[in-house]
Amino acid sequence: MLIKENGSILIPIDFSKQSLIAIEQSYNLAKYTKSKIILMHASANGGTEHKKDMEELVAKTAKESGQPTEYILLKGDIFDLIDPKAEELQCSLIVIGLDTQVRFRSFIGVTNVGKFLMNAPCPVITMRSVDNRNNCRNILMPIDLSAESREKVGTVVQIAKYYKATIKIVSVFSPNDEKFENELLPYLNQVKKFIKDRGVECTNKSIASNNVVEAIISYANNNECDLIVQMNKSGLSLGDLFVGAAAQKIAESSNVPVLSIKPMKRESISSGIH
Repeated sequence: MLIKENGSILIPIDFSKQSLIAIEQSYNLAKYTKSKIILMHASANGGTEHKKDMEELVAKTAKESGQPTEYILLKGDIFDLIDPKAEELQCSLIVIGLDTQVRFRSFIGVTNVGKFLMNAPCPVITMRSVDNRNNCRNILMPIDLSAESREKVGTVVQIAKYYKATIKIVSVFSPNDEKFENELLPYLNQVKKFIKDRGVECTNKSIASNNVVEAIISYANNNECDLIVQMNKSGLSLGDLFVGAAAQKIAESSNVPVLSIKPMKRESISSGIH
């Protein structure tokens, strides 16, 4: 699955610092994918009290990004409206700041973040840091042996080529699971070769740990990663490390932006790696 070009990037706005940083975070990706930026605000009365603010924000965004920009005002809870509106507009990407306010946590909480990501009709970049990482030098790609996990390889290569970034493959395995480690290492080398054959710099690392989320976020911070790309899917076994609950926790707690991709429905794997 690749991020569609000539599409739209939807950015929910509540005027928190995180949501405003999310706009800036989208600039380069919007440019590379030739995408329109759509800013969305909602409130109990339809957002009309912020009409002037949104008009000014659209003008600023269009000027700084160089991309077509528009806004929409909706009535209701913005977090209930994101996924349906993204589907209606056939957006190629959602970029959302994870506000630290209580109201946002009631939505992007331990029990609800997975639901939000699963219902999204397109890839989602979540951000909880106020640091602007508009540039992207290193992309962290957690991977396991599941078919869903390898689907993200094409998207990661796409983004890496846009930014001329290095892909850092990492896989976490239980210290007591020697069989998994033995199966994993040849596969990591295969993925690494696949990426390098496409002209992208790549490294790989295996980490023995019983805490997948902590290991991934720690590696991202210790290796100057600007983006984590993961798959998000429910209903899989605990052995599928980078989907389901672990993916939710990474998106929820990482200070590094996280791109979550919903596995596509397919009969065969499309990444080219088998």
